[in-house]
Amino acid sequence: MVKKLRRLELFDIIVCLILTIVAVACIFPLLYVLSVSLTPYSEVLKHGGFMVIPRSITFEAYIAFLQDFRIPKAYEVTVFITVVGTAVNLLLTAFMAYALSKKGLPGRNLLLLLVMFSMLFSGGVIPTYLIVKAMGLINTYWAMILPNAVWSFNLMIMKTFFENMPEGLEESAKIDGAGELRILFQIVMPLSMPVMATVGLFYGVGHWNEFFQAIMYVNDTTKHPLQVILRGILIAATSDMNLENPLPTETLQMSAVILTALPILVVYPFIQKYFTQGMLIGAIKG
Repeated sequence: MVKKLRRLELFDIIVCLILTIVAVACIFPLLYVLSVSLTPYSEVLKHGGFMVIPRSITFEAYIAFLQDFRIPKAYEVTVFITVVGTAVNLLLTAFMAYALSKKGLPGRNLLLLLVMFSMLFSGGVIPTYLIVKAMGLINTYWAMILPNAVWSFNLMIMKTFFENMPEGLEESAKIDGAGELRILFQIVMPLSMPVMATVGLFYGVGHWNEFFQAIMYVNDTTKHPLQVILRGILIAATSDMNLENPLPTETLQMSAVILTALPILVVYPFIQKYFTQGMLIGAIKG
């Protein structure tokens, strides 16, 4: 018994050490990026370009970004497509996942086959562009939302979660006269917060980091999201013709990383519990 307890203690110590190493490996790059963005570049050079804890702090890079007249508008665009896009994604994904979770749905196997096929193959850039153009979405915010309204991977996670819900809940609701839409909105979705938070986080991060669809379908610079504007500023900063910007490129790059990643880092801890539970339940069919 004593040997068994010692083995368990040794195992716990090893697990704690491994988790500590993994945590440090995850936190260290973020600390480095934050430090370089806040430290005068002369100090960074003194330490050979490697600094984790800043000894002197400057906000010149952040001020340079925020003083650009395009940044506030870019934030508005990014927040809009993130909030509205995630809501549209969740609604459409829930509709399709709820329907596919019904084993008696006519043509269910064919639909699932098409969903799995779309996970492996895409229609290509040119056909997608032609469809977006034919729908009149060019130079609109919806061009960054509707083409990827439903992700196949998120759909399968939500479908699996719905399949694991007790059938008695829906049967009782139907006996009381509830229709499918009422069951979905008043019973299924309120009980599906873990998977909704998980899928919503996937969609939200995707919209927040929107870049490719913006440069493909939006030519109006006033409708460009944050990622595109920051890229333009960084390109201008690295250009030899840009003599008005005395800030080092590396400092600007690190500041851009913080400006784009900070909102996600702030939101994630509040939904971490639902995220973990949703991934476990939605990915494993009981």
